[in-house]
Amino acid sequence: MRRQSGGEQRRQRDQTAASRDRVYQPAQRRDGDSRAHEAVDILAPRNTPVYAVDDGSIAKLFTSKAGGITVYQYDRARQFCYYYAHLDRYSDKLPQTVRVKQGFVIGYVGTTGNAPPNTPHLHFQAMRLASDQRDWWNGTPVDVRAFITLRGKARE
Repeated sequence: MRRQSGGEQRRQRDQTAASRDRVYQPAQRRDGDSRAHEAVDILAPRNTPVYAVDDGSIAKLFTSKAGGITVYQYDRARQFCYYYAHLDRYSDKLPQTVRVKQGFVIGYVGTTGNAPPNTPHLHFQAMRLASDQRDWWNGTPVDVRAFITLRGKARE
């Protein structure tokens, strides 16, 4: 194995730190260790567009104390449910459609719910659903970090 130079080590360390600063690790404990944080928080400037990650349908638009302005989305086969939280607002076109294509702007990054007011971010979670599962909000959490580096195109 080739030994890295000091410059290569610094670049790698800086890239790792930058990545870690933008995306928190899933399964962190929250609220005094009373619940798991089984999502990724993606830091972004307020009002950054949030895109649908997959073709599918909107399951629910919801405002909650913890998540603030949220969207639940199914994939086409209803094998996955995607949860987007702490949005600043929904896309103006979202209430007009039930079906969405990957890349459709569903909302904008914000700090609603229990998000720190000076830390706009998207709280994103993907859950695998059993074939007969009705409680889609309780699916099995999936680690999405491998998929969030892909760059998509907006569709409105």
